[in-house]
Amino acid sequence: MSDPVSLAELPQLADITAPIEPIEPSTAGADVSRDGVSLRAVGSRVLHPDTVAAIADGAPEPIARGGGSALRSAPDPHVSTVYRPSGHLDLSATVSVFSRGGDGPCFRRDSSGVWLTMRTPLGGATLWMRQRRGDGEGGEVDARAWGAGREWAIARVPHLLGAHDDWSDLDVSASPLLSEVLRRNPGLRLASGGLVFEMLVPSIIEQKVTVVEAWGAWRRLVRRHGEAAPGPAPEGMFVVPGPEAWRFIPSWEWHAAGVDPRRSQTVVRASRVAEAIDRSGDAHAVEASRRLQSLPGIGVWTAAEVTLRAHGDADAVSVGDYHLAATVGTALTGEAVDDDGMLELLAPWAGQRQRVLRLIERSGIRKPRRGPRITIQDHRRH
Repeated sequence: MSDPVSLAELPQLADITAPIEPIEPSTAGADVSRDGVSLRAVGSRVLHPDTVAAIADGAPEPIARGGGSALRSAPDPHVSTVYRPSGHLDLSATVSVFSRGGDGPCFRRDSSGVWLTMRTPLGGATLWMRQRRGDGEGGEVDARAWGAGREWAIARVPHLLGAHDDWSDLDVSASPLLSEVLRRNPGLRLASGGLVFEMLVPSIIEQKVTVVEAWGAWRRLVRRHGEAAPGPAPEGMFVVPGPEAWRFIPSWEWHAAGVDPRRSQTVVRASRVAEAIDRSGDAHAVEASRRLQSLPGIGVWTAAEVTLRAHGDADAVSVGDYHLAATVGTALTGEAVDDDGMLELLAPWAGQRQRVLRLIERSGIRKPRRGPRITIQDHRRH
């Protein structure tokens, strides 16, 4: 067995910190209290009473067009908040699980901040977030949301940024590698986005194909059948189709996007019970995973890909992933292992295995580039 990766091989990652108190916003228009914290609605904004005038009424709205970013006053109705995490927070690393390949139709990073779109129970929404630096360890996160689902989206910000994700019991002292990565990334959190069906569809599209194929198909389908993102979102952003829209996509359009009948039929079947799927967002991640796997075409890998994003599942492991087991083995032992070997290596961290996997991901370590590679197939020619 070869030696595990040494600490000297780790990329030099900057510490990102933001020690501030969490707040949970609510519907604008009244004074409210959440978990003992008083919130004050100011115009269209929901602000913590201790917050300085970080976002003043009439402030310019961020907007990006034509690949660049600019600021202008936007008339689009919106709600805003300033989120104060209770500890360190790395905004970019925490929400990266929603990227689906980077700058796609539902996720975008630009010089103004991070943009996400979502189809909430109240309708489509665009959410913009920017982390500000202050004196000492960090600063607040400014958040604004547009669209029919803006109140839902802004209220979800604390969960989205891992407000309830507690890493204090994670003991990685037995691994110098993991200890060092954790030290360098004190702000890494597991995001909890809710919206289980919305997380499920792209996970199904990613089944047993390369990410290049999956992300390309996802972009084509969302841009074709979704709706333009509300508010001043960057050009080319869309809100994902709703369950009914997924259900009635013609077979030839799935084919044109490069999605084979097995995956498209799984999405269509799931869309028929989308309401029941979304109700599992209130269940424990283990129960949600069990419910998802009761559906035809959804197995352990797909369920884990959903619960780690929708529930912030601290123990999710995507067993069956083409690269994951080899990457874990390379990081922890110096050589690739199979799924059984990966589960054995992760066993000491039962209950927190997703956190360990996120640390390995942040280390930059990947499996050796040798051996067979999965073939990219063009299903449009079949």
